Amino acid sequence: MSTVLRKLPPTMTAAQFLDWPGDGSGRAFQLVDGELRAMSPGSATHGTIQANLCLLIGSALRASATGCRIVTEPGVITRIRPDTNVRVPALGVTRTADAPGQQALPDPIALIEVLSPGNAADTWDNVWAYTTIPSVREIAVVHSTRVLAEVLRRGAGGDWPAEPAEIGGGDMLHLESISAAFPLREAYAQTHLA
Repeated sequence: MSTVLRKLPPTMTAAQFLDWPGDGSGRAFQLVDGELRAMSPGSATHGTIQANLCLLIGSALRASATGCRIVTEPGVITRIRPDTNVRVPALGVTRTADAPGQQALPDPIALIEVLSPGNAADTWDNVWAYTTIPSVREIAVVHSTRVLAEVLRRGAGGDWPAEPAEIGGGDMLHLESISAAFPLREAYAQTHLA
């Protein structure tokens, strides 16, 4: 069985991107300033950490009954240039209920990225873009090569800190905006970093 690859369009709007069927290769993309940016598949360690985080955060959300839900690899629309940007974090949390036809995650509260050495620049570019989304209260960047998380939390006045807070392997990862907390080390279960 052969796959027919479609030519990549030179530019797109966010609406076109959300309706786009992909290029036929199975690759994942995000839209950055109107241009398609291919997303390399993460390592097995990256994927395990992402799955662990989804389980840990999802369990905390159900236990706290906050009304939040977690979504893997959601499209989120930035406030700056919203017509040409659809970024894709590893995980996103929203209080907005799921609805038919919903393509981008509405009103994300917390966004989580898993950082790999090969995508560090793109990941941090996304993080700074996420800070423009008015509903976002927290952003966590969880490393995949060492037990470390960096957390940015929006202040009461709406400002963001200049530098993220570092959470080490012996510490709890607190996501205050969604009432979730767990030992960071649990995110690394079943990996060589455990």
